[in-house]
Amino acid sequence: MTRGAPIFAVGTLAALTLLGGSAFPAVPPDPPAPGRLTAAPVLVSYDSCAQALAGLRAAAEASVGPWGFGHGWRTGVPFGGVAKNARASVESTQPAQEHSTTNVHEAGADEPDLVKTDGRRIVTVTRGVLRVVDPAARRETGRLDLRRATPELTLGEQATLLLQGDRALVLTQVGPDLKPATRAARPRTAPSLVLVDLAGPPRVLGTYRMDGDLVDARQTGSTARVVVRTRPRLVFPYAERGTDALRTVANRAVIARAGMEAWLPTYEWTAGAERHTGRVGCDRLSRPPVLSGTSMLTVLSFDLASDRLGDGDPVSVAADATTVYGTGSSLYLAGDRPEVARPGSPREGVWRPGPQVTEIHRFDTGAPGRPRYVASGSVPGSLVNQYALSEWRGHLRVATTTGDARGSRAVSESAVYVLRPEGNALVRTGTVTGLGPGERIYSVRFLGGSAYVVTFRRTDPLYALDLTDPAAPRVTGELKITGYSAYLHPLPEGRLLGVGQEADRRGRTQGLQVSLFDVRDPARPTRLDQWHVPRAYSALEHDTHAFLHHPETGLVALPVGDDVRLLRVSGTDIGEVGTVTHAGPSGPVLRSLLVGDVLWTVSAAGLRATDPATARSLDWLPVT
Repeated sequence: MTRGAPIFAVGTLAALTLLGGSAFPAVPPDPPAPGRLTAAPVLVSYDSCAQALAGLRAAAEASVGPWGFGHGWRTGVPFGGVAKNARASVESTQPAQEHSTTNVHEAGADEPDLVKTDGRRIVTVTRGVLRVVDPAARRETGRLDLRRATPELTLGEQATLLLQGDRALVLTQVGPDLKPATRAARPRTAPSLVLVDLAGPPRVLGTYRMDGDLVDARQTGSTARVVVRTRPRLVFPYAERGTDALRTVANRAVIARAGMEAWLPTYEWTAGAERHTGRVGCDRLSRPPVLSGTSMLTVLSFDLASDRLGDGDPVSVAADATTVYGTGSSLYLAGDRPEVARPGSPREGVWRPGPQVTEIHRFDTGAPGRPRYVASGSVPGSLVNQYALSEWRGHLRVATTTGDARGSRAVSESAVYVLRPEGNALVRTGTVTGLGPGERIYSVRFLGGSAYVVTFRRTDPLYALDLTDPAAPRVTGELKITGYSAYLHPLPEGRLLGVGQEADRRGRTQGLQVSLFDVRDPARPTRLDQWHVPRAYSALEHDTHAFLHHPETGLVALPVGDDVRLLRVSGTDIGEVGTVTHAGPSGPVLRSLLVGDVLWTVSAAGLRATDPATARSLDWLPVT
């Protein structure tokens, strides 16, 4: 570890920008068959609000069926003001200690998490209360009840944080907080952001709220970017009687009467006593050539070094995405290509599924402020998570699964695609197909010119791939073992740690397993050791931020059930150090972090300080 610097840091960031405008067909064409080189779904802007409205109406009418869009659509929720109520705190005067950072994907950016530390303080948010802990003194030095400080934001139960100097950005998903007026008018949700000053007693500097759902957020330097997905504000009649065709006609009539305000996201921001409201303008809206008209993505950019959030400099795209991946200078938004109902089909208005296709949009986030659009592309199949994407030497590597891996007659396979930007297109340069027939991807790790892919249905093939030649990627080796790894973590000296489930020969899970792999020989990956806890499960399988690894000592902190198990991983084996528990019915231990030579674990009940070498408890700071 280095004095005052993170042990490790990785992350991603989100953003968008506009291009010149053009028209598009009311009914998008069918996606091409998997394996064919596709035209890139380049983003373009609208020439006017009238053109945008006509296009969104046409796309939505093509997408709607007798029971709506197949997703949630909602009515509006009024915005409210902000009041402040801070409890005094004492700022730590201790110098920053060596410390861990959030376990995220790439160096050069950060991801929101339940706890953050800069070595001088540990900041958490639990049940709407932000707490500041001095790790040197092992005491709470500041507290801010965010619900009292921002009463009309109706903050959600769970919140995450980004930290920059003496500023903390709290992100939470609000709602739904209204009862629906009709079956078609579902309660609206809203991401809410709170900027907190930590220089003295914690206090609210400003807030931001936009209708929709929080997709993700990333931070590079002092710039935080937040991705929000919204649905059009449409209320469909939901007729109990009548045919599907009549219901579809009625729903299309609702869309035909809707104005542009039904699609454009609205927002509110505050700075002290100031209160501002706004709506994303048509000049900030762009679209891919294939769209459904059922969702909008908005990227907000905030300077955390400022004393206010401002309007977020919003940019919107008439598209959808569920995966955000980025580096210190690039952002990728990825999601399934929209499927639409086809007018004139035997069952008009009924959804007709097409081939699985993932659309990817790349943006330049190397400079502060609004990001710049670079290129778009698509590949067959679906992603498992952000670790299925990796940028290396100007190329994007993407791992996907196509088909259905369920049932006795599963028809599926996985592949890795290599793309490079050419103009505004991400063009495919190389492909490896045929991975795990009848299975699906459970985890992926790209490490420089190599990739490791785990597929599973009954056994766990760990594939090793050589991607150094982007025109000729290839499988170099394969290891078949029982069970699967849901998360892969690189270790020193050509080792790889896998965390997932052991399974019998029929694919039935048998409890948590941690596997130590030797991948120095790409032709012969081997498993050196295995640690197994029968009938146990780790939250790491779906929450990679819960993992902690200290390369210098080999310490691994892993959530197992409600506790954290401490392991010591060497170059040849896995040893157990002990277990960290929290007092009472506190729920699970959620996070582990190192500050100096002390391990801190966090739960809803409090923070525990532990000796990582022995698992001996040093102190307990309860949440009061």
